[in-house]
Amino acid sequence: MNTLLIVLGVVVIAIVAFVALRKPAELPPGPEKGHPLPKGQENKRLEAKPSEAPAVPREAPTPPATSDTLAPADVVSVTEAAAPGEGSARSLPPVPRALQRDVLGMRKGLAASRSGFVARLTALFTGKKDIDPAILEQIEEVMLASDVGVKTTQAIVERLREALDRNELKDIDAVWSALRAEATRVLTLASPTSSKFTGGRLTSKGKPTVVLMVGVNGVGKTTTIGKLATRLHADGKSVMLAAGDTFRAAAVQQLEVWGQRVGADVVKGKEGADPGAVAYEATTRAKEAGADFLLIDTAGRLHTKTPLMDEIRKVRKSIGKVMDGAPQETFLVIDATTGQNALAQAALFKDALELTGIVLTKLDGTAKGGIVLGICDELRVPVRYIGLGERSEDLREFQAEDFVEALFGRDGDEAAAA
Repeated sequence: MNTLLIVLGVVVIAIVAFVALRKPAELPPGPEKGHPLPKGQENKRLEAKPSEAPAVPREAPTPPATSDTLAPADVVSVTEAAAPGEGSARSLPPVPRALQRDVLGMRKGLAASRSGFVARLTALFTGKKDIDPAILEQIEEVMLASDVGVKTTQAIVERLREALDRNELKDIDAVWSALRAEATRVLTLASPTSSKFTGGRLTSKGKPTVVLMVGVNGVGKTTTIGKLATRLHADGKSVMLAAGDTFRAAAVQQLEVWGQRVGADVVKGKEGADPGAVAYEATTRAKEAGADFLLIDTAGRLHTKTPLMDEIRKVRKSIGKVMDGAPQETFLVIDATTGQNALAQAALFKDALELTGIVLTKLDGTAKGGIVLGICDELRVPVRYIGLGERSEDLREFQAEDFVEALFGRDGDEAAAA
């Protein structure tokens, strides 16, 4: 019995000594308590689950410095939405402002014209492999039906015919490219301030820069002024508004609402007051206040009524008496849904006033977006802004290249337009 106890004691002591002298190996926790790790992963440390450790935000890669690196003011940060299951959004490298385009947004605004004008052109080429002269007559019919205008349509078709004779239009892609090139040529025209006009942005030409807004009834002059004031205010410019439509009380009230939104003073007269006197007073006050821009609303007037056209000339002269060279800008607002009648309006307003630009409203509500081509080509007056909706941001600066891309781009071109 004593011998057995001695043997057991020696064994226990040996086991204790063995355990005490051996350094335990560090093993990672198993995937679940009470279960061993899978075979072959005993020496691998598992990554923490999202619930076990906070995710560490990843910094966007810094692009290498080059001699062409843009200044901070010329770039903007872009955030990419995370894919499902990826967690938070990722910050991407800055993108140059010059490369930012909203062609897809404009394409949506031109959906009616694309489903009419462009869809008809597309139908002409569907299923055809060879391009023959007969198709030019069909193109001409579609363009005339889309209010491009007789003069402009004939000029474009004639250029296409010359290209076809030179064997340059061998397939559908070549025809589309030629159409887009012709549209860009028409829209990129000479302007009063530069040899080539490519953009519609309103810039300062004095303090204040006076903008006289004219047009027939119901085209959206007051609304356009409000949207333009919103854009200028967002750019940090001080704006004053003048309620030169003294015959429509609702116009004054509407302008006051816009003024309250952007913090702009509104100069107005009594109902039925002389619009020239209102314009004179507004220009005087804007000059004294040092405002950056003065936007002057006017009553809608039929372009065929001579007395009313004489009145708008007097308004312009009243402004010039206060400030030499003012108004620096005279914008004609045109409702795009009026089609060819818009060309007649614009021609008579141009004869009466020195127009510096066209604002084409309600372009989202017409299938005849070709009117833009006719106006630019026949009047030689640049389109400065286009209206593609009711919101302030739907008043867009006109860029010829982007407009052509949005209108004529085919359904498979979305990636290129983005």
